[in-house]
Amino acid sequence: MPPSKLKILGIGEILWDLLPSGKQLGGAPANFTCHAHALGADARLVSRVGDDPLGREILARWRERGLPTETIGSDAQAPTGTVSVALADDGQPQFTIRENVAWDRIEATPAALAAAGEADAVCFGTLAQRSESNREAIRELLAATRPDALRIFDVNFRSPFVDAAILTDSLALANILKLNDHELPVLAALFGIGGTPADQFAALAARFDLRVVTLTRGGNGSLIHASGECSEHPGERTKVLDTVGAGDAFTAAMTIGLLRGWNLERINQRANTVAAFVCSQPGATPPLAEDIRRCFADASDGMR
Repeated sequence: MPPSKLKILGIGEILWDLLPSGKQLGGAPANFTCHAHALGADARLVSRVGDDPLGREILARWRERGLPTETIGSDAQAPTGTVSVALADDGQPQFTIRENVAWDRIEATPAALAAAGEADAVCFGTLAQRSESNREAIRELLAATRPDALRIFDVNFRSPFVDAAILTDSLALANILKLNDHELPVLAALFGIGGTPADQFAALAARFDLRVVTLTRGGNGSLIHASGECSEHPGERTKVLDTVGAGDAFTAAMTIGLLRGWNLERINQRANTVAAFVCSQPGATPPLAEDIRRCFADASDGMR
C-alpha cells in the first residue's frame, strides 16, 4: 500500500531568477515547495505575484507542474518579483534582489490559514520577512499550525536583508533549523556560541528547543543533529552546472525523511543525492530523475 501523501507548506517569495541563460522560476520557499511536490508530497506555497505578464506566467507554470495556486495571491499594485543572478566561477550564485514587489505583500488569507492548519510541515525563511506586513502574516500562519507540525526555519541569508531580531524571533517560532556553512558562523557569533559545528548545533538546539539542526556545506556534504545524535555525510561527487536551488532541494528531502521517521543516516544520504542532482542541472527546480522520485515514493525501501 503506498504511503499517505504528506502535506507540506512553503511560505515566502516566488519570483523569476534572471540567470545568464534566461529566466527561471525561483525563490527559496517556491523551490522548496516544487521539490517537495516532485518527491511526492501534497505541497503548496503561500506567496504573491503581480497582476502582470510575469505573474500570470508563474501561475501558469505552477499549474503545469500540478501545483495548486489558491494560496498564491495576485497583486494589482506591486510587480512580480525578480532577482538578477550571476554565477561565479565555482557555480555559486550571486543575487541582486528587487524590492517593493508582490511577495513583500503576502496575506494570511482563509485559504492560506487552512493550508497551514492542515500541514505536516511548514518552511519559512528570513528574506520574506523584510516587510513588516509579511512578518505579521508569517507569524499568523505559523500560529495556525498543529502543535506536532514541523516548523522549519531555513535561514537563507540574502544581504542586506539580515536582521538579528528577526533571526531570534524566527528561531523561537521554529522547531527545526536549516542553515549553510556561511550562515552558521553568523548565528554562532550573534549568540556567543563557540566550539565545533556540532557544539554550536547542540547549543542552538538547547537554547531554542529545536528538534533538529542541519548544516549544508556545498560540495562537502552536510551535518544533521537531532536529540544528541549527529549524522555527517561527505557529499556526492557531481559535475556542477549551477548550485541554485540545491539547498532547497536538500531541505525538501530532509523534511520528507523526518516526517517519514527515517533515521538520520538515511535522510542525509537521500537529501545529498537530491541536492547533487539539482547541482548537475540548469535552474533551481529541474525535473528530478525517476530513480530519485521512486525512492521517495516508497517509504520503506532503501536507495539502490
